[in-house]
Amino acid sequence: MENNLLAKVSGYAAGIVLSSVLFLSTSYDVCAAGKEKLKAPKNAPVFSDFMYKGNDNVYNNSPLKDGEFYSAILQGCYPDPSICRKDNDYYLVCSSFAMFPGVPIFHSNDLVNWTQLGHVLDRKSQLKVDDCGISAGVYAPAIRYNKYNDTFYMITTQFSGGFGNMVVKTDDPAKGWSDPVKLNFDGIDPSMFFDEDGKAYVVHNDAPAPGTELYSGHRVIKVWEYDVKNDQIIPGTDKVIVNGGVDITKKPVWIEAPHIYKRNGKYYLMCAEGGTGGNHSEVIFISDSPKGPYTPAPSNPILTQRHLPSNREYVVDWAGHADLVEGPDGKYYGVFLGVRPNEANMVNTGRETFILPVDWSGDFPVFENGLIPMQAKIKLPKGVENKTEQSQFFPNGNFVVQESFASNNLDYRWIGLRGPREDFITINKKGLQLVPFGSNLKEVKPTSTLFHRQQHANFESSVVLDYKPKSDNEFAGITCYQSENFHYLFGVTKSSDNYVVILERVEKGKSIIISSSVIDAKQPLTLSVEGKGNDYSFCYSIGGSEKINVGGVVSGDILSTNVAGGFTGSMIGLYATSANDVKL
Repeated sequence: MENNLLAKVSGYAAGIVLSSVLFLSTSYDVCAAGKEKLKAPKNAPVFSDFMYKGNDNVYNNSPLKDGEFYSAILQGCYPDPSICRKDNDYYLVCSSFAMFPGVPIFHSNDLVNWTQLGHVLDRKSQLKVDDCGISAGVYAPAIRYNKYNDTFYMITTQFSGGFGNMVVKTDDPAKGWSDPVKLNFDGIDPSMFFDEDGKAYVVHNDAPAPGTELYSGHRVIKVWEYDVKNDQIIPGTDKVIVNGGVDITKKPVWIEAPHIYKRNGKYYLMCAEGGTGGNHSEVIFISDSPKGPYTPAPSNPILTQRHLPSNREYVVDWAGHADLVEGPDGKYYGVFLGVRPNEANMVNTGRETFILPVDWSGDFPVFENGLIPMQAKIKLPKGVENKTEQSQFFPNGNFVVQESFASNNLDYRWIGLRGPREDFITINKKGLQLVPFGSNLKEVKPTSTLFHRQQHANFESSVVLDYKPKSDNEFAGITCYQSENFHYLFGVTKSSDNYVVILERVEKGKSIIISSSVIDAKQPLTLSVEGKGNDYSFCYSIGGSEKINVGGVVSGDILSTNVAGGFTGSMIGLYATSANDVKL
């Protein structure tokens, strides 16, 4: 986790690769829930014909050849990946913070072609994020399979709802997960390890013992024995196994995200070190016992990009927070987070999930090409075919997403914030109808917003809106959203007797109307946004007429974690409110 927020929470194919994704095969049923849904007003906004198209130069300039695939494997805000394997099935999870549902989970048989199964935390009994900021909530999940009782575990820290560290489990990740069990220890980033003798362990990041902190960012790694029968750590079994990091005399900061592996009779502890920003790295230790003592490898780190020049042609930065798994070809692979800044060094797409092969021919694993400038493409595992252009798989590279909202089945990539999508969504013959909540995007409350992650530095997106607001308290449109305090709003409200399209910039929680335009709302309105690196432009058209720009070109700086802070990437939202707080 980033230093400032951690301290806070601890204190209390060729050319453009285009694949059309129709949002059918990996979806949830809008009508499956919604018992708490408010009644929609007669003039509730209806959205239809959503489109998202990515056009990043790295994919245009690096078309795939036979035997290649792209890394990142999950583009956009999918940070803190963890992975496990059962037989020929791989499962991967990521952090979700205050997004609802939480902890997206993916499945693959080959580490290349992924489908989203849904989310681990998909109901209110598991996820209580209704009153927390977007970068709070669920941090750093770890997924593990215990072959000795044929059970999957997902352990994480939920900084909301009174959960703290918690675990859920299932015998089939495609069929849902248990309610959480609260675990009796402090700290963050827990992971589990199941040994051959039947014993189990939990390892995690924690603060040093009171009075022993040597410097800001000084953390420790602890291990506990775990009672599998009762799903709880065993009191009194905790032990500090890493103090500070690889070399405490150099004052390493933020040792975290630990995982234990066993190979050839030895135990390996892999951790992130340096914080999840520009100094991020991955380090490795070895021991004869899961409870240590652990000795650092002589050549740490085993993964980082921090020492490389910022003007290199293709930049993947902040690499770390990794997890290892044996691939289908018998070779090891590591998933990890990284960012790809735009030309202004802004990080609008957030922390993404990458993969690299790992050389474990020696005593210690090393990420292949993990210490030199990373490339956009890597070689396929032996015997694997790249099928990511097929609609049943998670898209990769440059791609097009189209959603007509004509079916109750919406793709799992559509998410809410702080509350279920089903509470404000209805599909009717016209499209997607949103019930406007009496809260707006600046409030730390559930909002009536359906989000899709921004997955490219260069993109365009549009949607058709049928809406006639009755007053200036009502607003509907699109948002480019980094957090409750940093976002753009583009849509329609009413001022006196006029319907008005407005572009609003929210920075540090304060709203500024950049531009507005009176429109004729008798016909549906098409709203669009285009991002070219750090330059964003917003346009509208009425009844299919020519696009009209509102506000010129605006800066995407507030959509980057460099400016906004936190851990999430920018998202594009379809939004409605009955509590519009910005008046013309």
